[in-house]
Amino acid sequence: MEPNFHDKEYLIIDELTYRFEAPARGQVIVFRYPRNPQEYFIKRVIGLPGEEIQIKDGKVSIYNSTSPQGFILDEKYLPADFTTYNQDETRKQIGENEYYVLGDNRGASKDSRYFGVVNKSFITGKVLFRGWPFNEVTVFNKNYWPQYNN
Repeated sequence: MEPNFHDKEYLIIDELTYRFEAPARGQVIVFRYPRNPQEYFIKRVIGLPGEEIQIKDGKVSIYNSTSPQGFILDEKYLPADFTTYNQDETRKQIGENEYYVLGDNRGASKDSRYFGVVNKSFITGKVLFRGWPFNEVTVFNKNYWPQYNN
């Protein structure tokens, strides 16, 4: 998840919120790896249930009922010159209770481009607090995450 998260960081995970509300676009979640539920992954929520996602020309586009023509995702948490690549540029439908997740280190990330969508039942929680290293202490509240209108 570099450049935003690094190995050996101490994170506190909120395991309660998603029992009452759905994950939101832009939030960083922890989930059981669909191909080996003994492993946990940390990724960012990009696509929501019922949407379609397309990665083409280095950009992520989202198609939903609010934006049937689609919109390019504004990923403020990534460097400005960053591009997202995918070998398969076709639109992907996201089913009910499913989420499309991407790592912030897109060039080396094992994410939904590799293993597909993540079912909500695999999601453990969202990152709430970074406590280590001390110079990187961060509280991830709703004001921290980029807000999306779509």
